[in-house]
Amino acid sequence: MDTGTLTRNDTRQDGVLASLTFIQPTAVKPYVYMYAPPPGRPERFAPQVEKQVLIRNARLVPGGFSLDREGFTFRQHESAVDLYNDAAVERDHYPEIVDLVREETGAARVLVFDHTLRTATSSKPDGTAVRPPVLRVHNDYTTKSAPQRIRDLLPDEADALLQRRYAFINVWRPIVGPLEHLPLALCDARSIEPEDAVANDLLYPDRVGETYLIRYNPKHRWFYVPRMTTDEVALIKCYDSDGSRARFSAHSAFEDPNTPANALPRASIEIRTIAFF
Repeated sequence: MDTGTLTRNDTRQDGVLASLTFIQPTAVKPYVYMYAPPPGRPERFAPQVEKQVLIRNARLVPGGFSLDREGFTFRQHESAVDLYNDAAVERDHYPEIVDLVREETGAARVLVFDHTLRTATSSKPDGTAVRPPVLRVHNDYTTKSAPQRIRDLLPDEADALLQRRYAFINVWRPIVGPLEHLPLALCDARSIEPEDAVANDLLYPDRVGETYLIRYNPKHRWFYVPRMTTDEVALIKCYDSDGSRARFSAHSAFEDPNTPANALPRASIEIRTIAFF
């Protein structure tokens, strides 16, 4: 479905010039430890470079966006669930997201398998520690890690499922709004060259995952939603087994130079799904 048209509730500017953080070319594969690294081993190896890019106002794009064209889209989507409450999110919000992704994609089956809360303060209002926003251009899955994740999650069904089309789709929304602090930038999949994506190991105690870090390319086309509200969501394609469609996009939080001094600290939730067709 090509339904990613947003309300025009902030049309004050066509876009912003802002800094994004990219991976530099490296002969050594980047990595990050997802636990305390061994003594003497750095937590992360990923040489970075910052580049100024134009990030366009997605609210002003005629015709909106499509998961299969740009690799992301936007929807109005209300939820009364307390998104700081993990149990409520899993019990009540996961089914809402299943319905949303199925409606958006036409998938026969949607699996929600994870969610991540991120705040600029690195904690929930009750003080529970959570992850901070990611200020690096990246994509969550690769040609290697996407099928492996299905094997990890659904070992008894994986062989059959991997014979058909599947897509990893994240659903991202602000928990507080309108979002002015550390908004999300999204890159048009059609502007990403294959060599822009650099595989990056995620080192866990019991397994190795893999994501893509993204090299700077002046051809990239970037978009964001100014003053995104809590009933607006971004659907982000992180991998599609069908290479005739947008296979993945890229995204990053960024420092908006127009952020007011009294802006609420960023808080967001990202629900991770797999759509099976």
